[in-house]
Amino acid sequence: MDGILSWVEFWQYELMLFSAIWFLIGALDDVIVDLIWGVRWVYRKRTYYRYASPLRAGQLPSPAIHSMLAIFIATWQEAAVINATLTQCRAAWLDAPHPYRIYVGCYPNDGATVAAIMRAAKCDPNIRLVLAKNPGPTTKADCLNRLWQALVGDELMQGIKAKAIILHDAEDMVHADELKVYNSLIERNNAVQLPVLPARVPGSLWISGHYLDEFAEAHGKSLVVREAIGAALPLAGVGCAIDRGILGRIAMANDHRPFDSSSLTEDYELGLRIGALGGRTIFARMLDSNGNLVGTRACFPDSIDAAVRQKARWLTGIALVGWDRLGWQGGFAETWMRMRDRRAILAALILCTAYLCIILTVILLLARLIGIYQPSAFPRTLVGLLWVNTGFLMWRLFVRASFVGMIYGAGEALLSVPRTFVGNIIGIMAARRACFAYVRLCFGAGLTWEKTAHAHFPKALVGND
Repeated sequence: MDGILSWVEFWQYELMLFSAIWFLIGALDDVIVDLIWGVRWVYRKRTYYRYASPLRAGQLPSPAIHSMLAIFIATWQEAAVINATLTQCRAAWLDAPHPYRIYVGCYPNDGATVAAIMRAAKCDPNIRLVLAKNPGPTTKADCLNRLWQALVGDELMQGIKAKAIILHDAEDMVHADELKVYNSLIERNNAVQLPVLPARVPGSLWISGHYLDEFAEAHGKSLVVREAIGAALPLAGVGCAIDRGILGRIAMANDHRPFDSSSLTEDYELGLRIGALGGRTIFARMLDSNGNLVGTRACFPDSIDAAVRQKARWLTGIALVGWDRLGWQGGFAETWMRMRDRRAILAALILCTAYLCIILTVILLLARLIGIYQPSAFPRTLVGLLWVNTGFLMWRLFVRASFVGMIYGAGEALLSVPRTFVGNIIGIMAARRACFAYVRLCFGAGLTWEKTAHAHFPKALVGND
C-alpha cells in the first residue's frame, strides 16, 4: 500500500506544480486585461463623462444616408422559434424610421420551418423567404451566402443598394433601438457589434445560466479591452451589422461568397478579416431611454450535451482550425488577443490536471486520517504559489460576479461563483470533443452544420451598463 500511495503522492506533487504554474500565467494574463479595462473606465469617467452623461441610443445623430438595412437569418429546423422571432422583430421595429428587409434562409427539405416563415411573412412585407438550392443542412455560411445572392439580386432588380447587413439567429430577441444604433454608427465604421445578453432558460439554473456569466464578462470587459488596444474585433454572428461596401469587397475576393463555407466559425473569422482589410469594428454598449442595454437577447443550451456540442464547435473553429486558417497576423495586440482566443484547449487540459490533483489530494488526506500513510509537507515555494493562485482565483470570481451583477442583479452574481465549476466541466468535455473533431477534419471529414437546437424564445431582461 505504501508503494501505491507514494506514487499517488509523486503525481499529486507533479500535477500540482504543473497546474499551479500555468494557473499563475493565465491569472496574470487576465489581470492585465482587468487593469486595462479599469484604466479605460477611469479615463472615460474623468474625461468624456465628467461633464456629460454617456450618449444614449435615442441621442445618436441622425444618419446621412437612409438606405435599406438587410437582416440575414439562416435557419435549419427552427420551426419552434422562428415565427416568434419574426413576430417580435415586426413589433419591435414597427415604428422604425429606417427601411429594412429580413432575409430568412431555409432549406427545401425543412417544410416545418418554411411553413413557419411563410406564416410570419403573410403579416409583414419586410420578410423575404429565401430557399437554399441544395437540401440541408449544409453549413451556416453556405446559407448566409444564399441570402447574400438574394440581396444582390434584389439590388439589381430594384435599383437599390443596402446600407448594411445585420446578422441574427433564429431565436434572437431584438431591441427596438437596434436599427437606430446601426444606421447611425455604420456610417463611420465598417462593422458594429452589440452586446449579446443570454436569457436563462427556466429550470436550467446551471447549464443555461453559466452562459450569462461568460457573456457578461466577455461582452462587458474582454471585447471592450480588445477594441481599446486596437485589436480586430471578432463578430458574434448575432447582433452585428456589417457595412455593405466592405462585405462586397470580401465577396468579390472570394468568388462572390462573403461568408466562408469552409469555416465552422465564419462570424468570428469575418470580424478578423475586416480588421485585416483595414476596416474598423466597434463594440457599442449603449443604453436605451429606460437605462437598459441595447443588445440581443437569446436562449442558450439548457442541457449538458447541447452545451458541449455548441462549445466544441466554437473551440474547433476558433482555437484549432482558426489557428490553421488565420495564423498569427498583426502586431502585438492582435497576436495577444488571438492567443487568448486559442488558449481554451490548453486551459481545459490544465483544469483537468487540477481536478485530478484534487482527487489525489483527497486520497492522501484520507490515508493520513486513517493512519496508513504520512504524506510529506509541500515545499514552501509551492505553498506560496498556491496561496498566490488562491488570491487570483478570488479576484477572478469577484470580477465575473461584478459584471454579471451589473446586468442580471445580485442573485445571478452570487450564482456565477458555483457556476464557474459547471463552466469548467463543460469546457473540459467540449475540448475533448473539439480535439476529436479536429483530427477528423485533418483526415478529410466534411463540414456539417452541427447547430444548436432551439426550443425557447427569450423573455425581456432588465440590465444596466
